[in-house]
Amino acid sequence: MESPQTFVGIDVSAKRLDVAVLPAGTHFTVAHTDEGIASLVRRLLELRPHIVVLEATGGYEILVAYAMSEASLPVVIMNPKVLRHFAKSTGKLAKTDKLDARVLAHYAQAIQPPVRPLKDPEQAELATLMSRRRQLRDMIVMEGNRRRTSTPKVRGNIDQHLAYLRQLLKDLDREIHDAIRRTPLWHEKSEILQSFNGVGPKVSASLIADLAELGTAPRTQISALAGLAPMNRDSGQWRGKRTIQGGRPAVRQALYMAALVASRHNPVIREFYQRLRQAGKPAKVALTACMRKILVILNAMLKNRTYWNPQLPLAA
Repeated sequence: MESPQTFVGIDVSAKRLDVAVLPAGTHFTVAHTDEGIASLVRRLLELRPHIVVLEATGGYEILVAYAMSEASLPVVIMNPKVLRHFAKSTGKLAKTDKLDARVLAHYAQAIQPPVRPLKDPEQAELATLMSRRRQLRDMIVMEGNRRRTSTPKVRGNIDQHLAYLRQLLKDLDREIHDAIRRTPLWHEKSEILQSFNGVGPKVSASLIADLAELGTAPRTQISALAGLAPMNRDSGQWRGKRTIQGGRPAVRQALYMAALVASRHNPVIREFYQRLRQAGKPAKVALTACMRKILVILNAMLKNRTYWNPQLPLAA
């Protein structure tokens, strides 16, 4: 008789890792240090788990996940919102580190999410740089908003801070640009993506950093990863509006900027956008459709390693 498969959930905090194991029902903790992570990996190798689930916790989980990945352990990092909905659906409303670890293990056992390769360290570093760029940009916007309602004395202080933030952003853009140029594969991808009228350096960098699957995944999967796949809302005879949801917000934001430009300056996308508008589609719906079309086209361009040719649009 075969022994039952083992499923592990790990709740990650700044100082410790709470680990739950099912179906054994055991629980243990280790320190969130290099030594603690190493001991955790050794113990999990002995358990030979079928799936190990961690919750995305703003970066605390990265070192743990990479350590397990390097040891060939089947690790999955899950969206915390998904896990919280799962906990509520099973009636678990209380929240402690120990309970959270058990919820993660239960999710691994019940859902068995697919194990996908983690980003390589260089890819993860580029994604971190892009995330920091978005933070700096948001801070510049917030300071600009404060400046408009500030007194003259405070305005001078804000101006100094804005100058500092803009210099940081400029330096970071140069670092991102250099990182992409240093990596031959990224450099080639960037040139192919930017050949599409509507995709500039910032959009291409975001797609390379945050959507590594671009160029390798099927069109339906790539749309779902970006959160641009229409979701049905039907019940009985009632048919609701199709909406998009989930996915990766940074990718959608980059594609939104690309769609804004392309709907005006790219002949293929402009014609597509105008046709939708003339058919009575709201501007937001038409623009979302353009985002999805652009994504599918870019996916095909990278897959075929083909530069954009408006006379011969790729069969996306």
